[in-house]
Amino acid sequence: MADTAMDEPAEAGAVAVYKRIFKEVLESRPSGMRLRLAHAMGKNRSFVSQISNPAYPVPIPVQHLNTIFDVCHFPPQAKSAFLRAYARAHPRRIGRLTEGAHERTLTLHLPDLGDAKRNAELDALLQEFARRLSAIMREK
Repeated sequence: MADTAMDEPAEAGAVAVYKRIFKEVLESRPSGMRLRLAHAMGKNRSFVSQISNPAYPVPIPVQHLNTIFDVCHFPPQAKSAFLRAYARAHPRRIGRLTEGAHERTLTLHLPDLGDAKRNAELDALLQEFARRLSAIMREK
């Protein structure tokens, strides 16, 4: 599946190579994956669009890679190709992927409050709660 991106010529840009692999995986997933991924990363959908578009030079921050792999269920071959391309693009960042605590994704089913702003506030509140609770748990 990622064969086209794996065969990408070097002059196309190292960032574009791994973003093309990411885009291929995203496009093979059910609709709504960008929004689901955005929620898991604590970002908005436009952030996912930027980091998955090979035309934009914006790199994917290393702290989001494990979340991306988990939420998008990267096939092993695509994940290997992605990591090789990411390491070529950012040789100093890839080492940070295995450092520190890993995050995992938990999906919650919440009531629809009938208002996009209130739903976003509830989502942000729960994300902040989880971040703070995780920080407290890591201190012990």
